[in-house]
Amino acid sequence: MLRKIRITLAMIFFIGITLLFLDFTGVTHTWLGWMAKIQFLPAVLALNLGVIVALVALTLLLGRVYCSVICPLGVMQDIFGWMGKKQKKNRYSYSPAKNILRYTMLIVMLASIILGIGSIVALLAPYSSYGRIAQNLLSPIWGYGNNLLAELAARYESYAFYPVDVWIRSGITFGIAMATIVALGIMAWRNGRTYCNTICPVGTVLGFLSKYSLFKPVIDVTKCNSCGLCARNCKAACINSKNHTIDYSRCVACMDCIGKCHKNAISYSRRKVNTDKQLDTTGSVGPSRRNFLTTTFAIGTTAILHAEEKTVDGGLAVITDKKIPERKTPIVPPGAISLRHLTNHCTGCQLCVAACPNGVLRPSSDLDTLMQPRSSYERGYCRPECTKCSEVCPAGAIIKLDRAEKSSVQIGHAVWVKDNCVPLTDGVECGNCARHCPVGAIQMVPSDKDNPDSPKVPVVNDERCIGCGACENLCPARPFSAIYVEGHENHRII
Repeated sequence: MLRKIRITLAMIFFIGITLLFLDFTGVTHTWLGWMAKIQFLPAVLALNLGVIVALVALTLLLGRVYCSVICPLGVMQDIFGWMGKKQKKNRYSYSPAKNILRYTMLIVMLASIILGIGSIVALLAPYSSYGRIAQNLLSPIWGYGNNLLAELAARYESYAFYPVDVWIRSGITFGIAMATIVALGIMAWRNGRTYCNTICPVGTVLGFLSKYSLFKPVIDVTKCNSCGLCARNCKAACINSKNHTIDYSRCVACMDCIGKCHKNAISYSRRKVNTDKQLDTTGSVGPSRRNFLTTTFAIGTTAILHAEEKTVDGGLAVITDKKIPERKTPIVPPGAISLRHLTNHCTGCQLCVAACPNGVLRPSSDLDTLMQPRSSYERGYCRPECTKCSEVCPAGAIIKLDRAEKSSVQIGHAVWVKDNCVPLTDGVECGNCARHCPVGAIQMVPSDKDNPDSPKVPVVNDERCIGCGACENLCPARPFSAIYVEGHENHRII
C-alpha cells in the first residue's frame, strides 16, 4: 500500500513539473507553479526558508521521500529502472557507499555556489538537469504534436489549437540534455539509483539527514530468512541482507523492499536504537564525517547569505534570417538585478526559457554562465507587459516584478548602426524603430541637420530606453539590424 501511494504521488509531481516546461499557454504555471518552487536547490539559492525547513522536516520524519516523490530527475530514473526490470528481474545487489565521490561532488557544488560558478551548479543540480531534458527534448515533440492538432482542427474550422514555433534555442544545451538522459538512462536501466547515491549533491545532503529520520524501513531479524530478495530489488543498492542492515543515507524510501518481502520482515516504522548501531557497520557516515559535512554545509549556507544582494540600483511576430549582434555586455531579463545576481542564483533549469512567450530567452553558451538565460531579439522582443520569467523562477535569480515595475527597469540601451540603416542604404523611409518603441525613447530626425528634407534616421534617448529590444526585432535591415540593444551589467530604475 505504501509503495502504491508513493508511486501515485511521484507520478503526480513528475507529470505536473513536466507540464511546467511543456505548456506554452501559461495555464499550468497558475496552478502548479509551486511544484518548481519546492525543489531543494532552487529553494536554497532563493533563500526560501519556509520550503527549506519543510523539506528538512519531511526528510527527518520520513527519510528521502523527496528523492523518490518530489524530484523529477529521481522519478525519471525510477521509470528507466522499471523498464529495465521488464528485461531482468531481481537484478540489483548491495554495494558499499562511495562516500569519497559523494562528498567530493558535494564540496564541488558548495564551492561553485560560493564562487558563483553557475555552469557547474547547473550541471550538478538534479532539478535543472531534468528541466533541460524536458525543455530541449520533450518540448519540441510536444510542440510538433500541438501543431499537428492545430492543422487538423483548422480543416474543420476549429481554433481550439493554434500553431507555435518549434526551434532549438541552444545547440550546446541540447547536446548536454541529450548526453544527460542517455547517461542517466543507462545507469538507471542497469544499476538503479547510481546517480542519486554517488553524484547528486542534493541526495548527499538529504542522505545525511535521512539517517536520523523518525520513520524508515526496518528489518526484523526474527522474521528474515536471508533470502536476499529485498537486496536484489533495492534500486539504491543499500540493503545488506547478509548483515540485515540498511544504509539509510542512500535509501530513498521507495518501499520496493517492503513489497517484495514474502516474510513481512521489513516494515516502515519508527527507528530503533539497535538498528542505528547496526548501520554503523555498513561504512556509512560516522561522527567525524558528520561533523565535516555539517561544517561544510554551514559554511556554504553562510557564504550564500553573505553574498545575497540586498539592493537594486537600478512582439510575437516571427522575423527570420536575422543574426545576433556582438554585444559587449549580455542582456539578462528584468528582475535579474544584475549579471552577478543572476550568475550567483541561477541553476540553469530552463523554466524561464520555456515560459517566455516571446522567444526572447535562450540559454547562454559562455562557459562561465553556461545554460543561464540570456535575452536576444531575433524572434521577438521583451514586451513591457509580460512578467512570465519573473513569475516562474524558483531560485530567486529573477525577482518577481509587476507590470509597472518592469516597465521602469532598464536592462540595456539601444545603439544605432549608421551603416545598416535602411533610409541611408536604400533611400527609403522607415521609422519602424521609433513607431514601435513602447517608451517613446526613439525619435526620427533628418540625417543632415542642414537639410530638413534629408532621410530621417533614429536618435535614441538613453535615459528613457529600457532595452526591451522592440527596435532591434522590428528593424527591417538584414542580416544585422540597424539598431540593437547593448546590455547593462547592473540594471537600474528609470
